[in-house]
Amino acid sequence: MATLIDPEVERQEILRHYRRLLRTAKPYLKEGDAKLIKKAFNTSLEAHKDMRRKSGEPYILHPLAVAQIVVEEIGLGTTSIVAALLHDVVEDTTWEISDVEREFGSKVARIVDGLTKISGVFDYGTSEQAENFRKMLLTLSEDVRVILIKIADRLHNMRTLDSMPRHKQLKIASETIYLYAPLAHRLGLYAIKSELEDLHLKYTDTETFRELTQKVRQSRGARNRFIKEFVTPLEEELREQGFDFEVKGRPKSIYSILRKMRKQNIPFEEVYDLFAIRVILNVPPEQEKAACWRVYSIVTDFYQPNPDRLRDWVSTPKANGYESLHTTVMSQTGQWVEVQIRSRRMDDIAEKGYAAHWKYKDTGAVQPESSLEAWISKVREMLETNNSNALEFMDEFRQNLFVKEVYVFTPKGKLIILPDGATALDFAFEIHTHIGLQCLGAKVNQKLEPLSYRLRNGDQVEILTSQKQRPTEEWLGYVTTSKARSRIREFLRDDKRTKAEDGKFLVEKRLELLGVEQNPDNLNRLLAHFNVHNLHEFYYRLAIGQIDGREIKESLFDPATPAPRLPSMLEPKAFDQEVQKLRGVRPDMLLIGEKTDTIRYTIATCCNPIPGDDVFGFETDQSIEIHRTSCPKATSLMSSFGNRIVRAKWTDQLELAFLAGIRIKGSDRVGLVNDVTKIISNSLKVNMRSITIDSDDGMFEGQIMVFVNDTAHLEKLIQRLSRVRGVLSVERFGS
Repeated sequence: MATLIDPEVERQEILRHYRRLLRTAKPYLKEGDAKLIKKAFNTSLEAHKDMRRKSGEPYILHPLAVAQIVVEEIGLGTTSIVAALLHDVVEDTTWEISDVEREFGSKVARIVDGLTKISGVFDYGTSEQAENFRKMLLTLSEDVRVILIKIADRLHNMRTLDSMPRHKQLKIASETIYLYAPLAHRLGLYAIKSELEDLHLKYTDTETFRELTQKVRQSRGARNRFIKEFVTPLEEELREQGFDFEVKGRPKSIYSILRKMRKQNIPFEEVYDLFAIRVILNVPPEQEKAACWRVYSIVTDFYQPNPDRLRDWVSTPKANGYESLHTTVMSQTGQWVEVQIRSRRMDDIAEKGYAAHWKYKDTGAVQPESSLEAWISKVREMLETNNSNALEFMDEFRQNLFVKEVYVFTPKGKLIILPDGATALDFAFEIHTHIGLQCLGAKVNQKLEPLSYRLRNGDQVEILTSQKQRPTEEWLGYVTTSKARSRIREFLRDDKRTKAEDGKFLVEKRLELLGVEQNPDNLNRLLAHFNVHNLHEFYYRLAIGQIDGREIKESLFDPATPAPRLPSMLEPKAFDQEVQKLRGVRPDMLLIGEKTDTIRYTIATCCNPIPGDDVFGFETDQSIEIHRTSCPKATSLMSSFGNRIVRAKWTDQLELAFLAGIRIKGSDRVGLVNDVTKIISNSLKVNMRSITIDSDDGMFEGQIMVFVNDTAHLEKLIQRLSRVRGVLSVERFGS
């Protein structure tokens, strides 16, 4: 029976959220701002009055929550609060952008326009999300607040994802980790970035998230005691030396703990730096750098530093404006501890990112042309020069603008910042397009290096050019930056067009010589004979000599011979109709294991899902691929091709065997392999497909591919194997 909701209780709840927003914003408001916020609130309340969210609560609570995040967690002002309150009115109601502009001005209207989703039909195989993302970025060059409010909107959606159906949870969580978390990181919003990553894990790998959260909670008491003992001598010395400071212990996020466990292949118990100690200094901007190094000196007087783990982002800030001095030191108990030293201004920028960066810009504490602004002008340049499709663009954007940087120098000592993994050829294009197109090689630190040389921090690079040099397809494999890739593609496209024109001229002359008319039927005969699918490609191949023009003979055009047909696109079959049902208004669920004549599905080899795993289906041209939700490809598939995701689950009655991978490590001894294979084959009656074991200095590591019925069967096998004498760890792999 549906629960009746008291309208008065709802009204009070809405007012409570609205008053909280005003209280938080009050310190930043100028005269007339409160009135404007009230007007935006009333407009949004009226526009959304009959709407509810999936959870059943009034829709207005969403724009209020987004506005709260915008002011409290990002630190933006009135214009952004107003835009956040109105961010869905154009999309969901009868309001137009012109109405917003008339009532609230052009700035708010432009931001709301940037936040309004693209509606309409998208072709199969393209991604609505990619198009939305591209449209949103176009507004970045005008007003970065669009992106910041969009991140706040996404954060609130992730916080309230419980009420969404499972397939929507997976799609939204994947888009978040693929685009929004890196974007938040790039704009310096560390707290939001960490929360988005954790929430993604919560919905895509719930079991792992729950397990790690519990372990972190259990170790909290011991951790707090350790922090207290660690910081006490530091605090005493800092007071003694007259510092005005604050010390915080900050736990690592669940997602970053898991990433470390996977990267280093270690259990939770061996992740030592579960937290960082942060020392925040209250000092004027001109004394910041010296003060940070003085504190570093005090910390290393008490604790031995790891020389390989000093990170100086005070002298050279990160591209997102982040400044801090990091060192990892050895505590008295034998644990490594990361200590972060920064000023209050640096901490503000680290927490609030771009908004704080602008707040401090006028104080002269940061350079007028900061690296963050340089990043935004790079985004602008990317958008202006990029003519690839939305999905390609999105991938390039991620590769180029979300990665670490490498710092290199020109022969005259000018600093050039490129994405990590950039090559000498990328450097050439960064200097100038013409230099890139004519690049022969490079002198790196006075030594000759090829185009593909990967740059390292501190390299000094001189580019060698030649007028005769021309880019080739191979060059695309040498570059990582979007600028270089789009310039090379542009050149190759123009070059191909010119060559195709030459090829067309050759065909015309050849047909003229044979006395054959140049009509569509005859041109189709040519394409079919040479097995080429379009004329442009045919002309190009002819021009570069891949097709021999002398093979164009009179016999090809004999009217007595029926014209061959190129294979046409397959007609929609029962498969497509069944898939449409899985994608209907109330989508059906694909039951894996049920016999069906129309729907073909295959088990993905990248993650080898087995019954008991949380899975989803991905529609390809011929079948539906079944992947685990924690598959390495899942994030990319769901965020780029959300319209091809199908809900799927295992049927209860499955008597099939599924392939799973087990990784086993331990100390080597005679007979160990025999014991392992005995358990697999005899005691649990499991079939093995392959086994590889490497032994080195008394330690062994093995990978075994086995056929199991489901996750419970696999878990039982893992438990049995871990009890074998000499075995130190057993785990499933393939995700």
